[in-house]
Amino acid sequence: MEISFAGKQALVTGAGKGIGRATALALARCGARVTAVTRTQADLNSLVQECPAIVPVCVDLADWAATEAALKDVGPIDLLVNNAACTKLQPFLEVTPDQFDLLFNVNVKAVLHISQMVAGGMKARGSGGSIVNVSSQASQRALRDHTVYCATKGALDMLTKVMALELGPHQIRVNSVNPTVVMTKMGRLGWSDPEKAQTMKSRIPLGRFAEEEDVVNCILFLLSEKSSMINGVALPVDGGHLAC
Repeated sequence: MEISFAGKQALVTGAGKGIGRATALALARCGARVTAVTRTQADLNSLVQECPAIVPVCVDLADWAATEAALKDVGPIDLLVNNAACTKLQPFLEVTPDQFDLLFNVNVKAVLHISQMVAGGMKARGSGGSIVNVSSQASQRALRDHTVYCATKGALDMLTKVMALELGPHQIRVNSVNPTVVMTKMGRLGWSDPEKAQTMKSRIPLGRFAEEEDVVNCILFLLSEKSSMINGVALPVDGGHLAC
């Protein structure tokens, strides 16, 4: 199944590393004009070196005003991928207010903010569009020491549904992908302990973690017209983990 985004404008957050970077590059290969957003300039520099057609924007999405200023002149966007996220592992009894606020600001509030800006433009132009939020299986399965992260992803899934409900009449589709552990550079480091990794893999019927392309391919599908009747869905990319 061939997917083309020729003539489309795409915006990807958290595009400096991992899933976001791979998504930005894949969209560019499929013909989209891509704006890549991340807070680390060095990551943007290396991304543009790899794909000079990508338009870089460096901003900390936790800063509402700075985000507004950085993205106000980006132009009309047809495709949005809200991938930026952060996490901090803390046992429930040790969760701190600063970490709670940081995770909700980046993982939920920033998604709301950017989506408002992009979807507002889509509605005004009457052009429709597609938005994909990168969530997690953690929205539906409790993980030890991930209290706030799990809570943010649960909130993101419900935000996705409400966005789909309210934006659908304007032909703006909103869906999420909900991966298991993904073998990004960070994923490989976090799950490098064979015993820890095997315990998790034993709960995944396919017996492996996801690769970046497993998630990226799902994002591309949901962004494309191939999924034109899919709206408000949280798509597990987890090898069957949530089915158990």
